[in-house]
This record gives sequence, structure tokens and C-alpha cells, in this order.
Amino acid sequence: MASVEPIRKPGAPLPLHAHAIDNLRFIRETMERAGSFTAVPGWGGVGMGATALAAAGLASHAPERWWLALWLIEGAIAVAIGIFSMQRKALAAGLPLWSAPVRKFVFSFVPPLIAGAVLTVLLGRAGFGNSIAGVWLMLYGAGVIAGGAFSVPVVPVMGACFLGAGVMASFAPAYLPMLSPDFWLGLGFGGLHIVFGAMIARKYGG
Repeated sequence: MASVEPIRKPGAPLPLHAHAIDNLRFIRETMERAGSFTAVPGWGGVGMGATALAAAGLASHAPERWWLALWLIEGAIAVAIGIFSMQRKALAAGLPLWSAPVRKFVFSFVPPLIAGAVLTVLLGRAGFGNSIAGVWLMLYGAGVIAGGAFSVPVVPVMGACFLGAGVMASFAPAYLPMLSPDFWLGLGFGGLHIVFGAMIARKYGG
């Protein structure tokens, strides 16, 4: 009596279509993770907001000659918190730090910051230091809006709020003490970061 052999012998290579199905499944899962991933850190944004509020409190009582230095130090701390949080978030999502969403956000976000650095020097030399807060907020908001075009919807909304705060800071009456540059910087880099950071962390992960 003839023996019956299995269709595919043990150890035989998988058919080509099986490899294709596995590859397509892997690609689909990776795209799903990337599609729901936003490079903007949630809890990192909350941390950045907390340090900005502390800086606003210190800067409001510091001598004028130390004002810019305090905020530049705060900016460096915020950048460090942001990079660390982005790295942790990317790893948690199973994506490399320099993934496509991160690259798109960074390449859109950084140019306005460079423009802000140049304008800071020019405004400081010209004696328009009170205008720096509005410029920072507007350019930061523009960068977040540009980077948010490749992210989840809440990110460009956050950028629009920063942009609006910058506009208000630019036209706020200078003679009202409560509407000082530190008030607007604390409201923007402090309050908006905390509010939107918590929203992003809750819905899209840390």
C-alpha cells in the first residue's frame, strides 16, 4: 500500500505567499503604531511647563540683567526634558527615536526656533527686550503648528494657542504690571504646556 506524504514536508521552506503575508502584517502593525504616535511628549510637556512656571516666578523678581539668562537656562532645561521624553515615548511605542514622525516634527519645528534666536539678539541690541516674550511665543507656536501638521490634531491646536498668546503678549499694555513678559511666558510655556501635555499623555501616551 502506498504511503501518504504530507503536502509540505517538515523543514521545507515556507511558500512565497506565506512570507508576503507575514511581511504585510508587520508593515501594517508598524504603520498603525506610527500613525497613532505623536513625537510631542505628554508628561514631558507637563515637566517643561512646571519648570517654565518656576522660571517665570524667579525671573519676575530677578534683576533685569539676569532676566534673559534665566529664561535661556530654562529653555535649555526644557529642551533636555523634551528630548529625554521623546526618547522614552518612542521606545514605548516600539519605534526608533529618529522615526519618521519625529523627523517630520523636528524639521518643521526647528527653523522657527532658529529665527527666534536671531530675533532675540536683534531685539536685545535695539532695546526692545519687552517684545521678546511675544516673539518667542509666536514663533514657538508657529513651529508647533508646522510640526503638528504631521501629528495628531491636538498638537496644531496647542500651537495655535501659543501663537494667540504671543499676539496678546505683543499688544498687551506695558504699563499693567500683571501683564508683564513673565506673565505671558508663564502662561504660555508654563500653563499651555501643562494643559496640553496632560491631554496628550492621557490620550496618546507619555
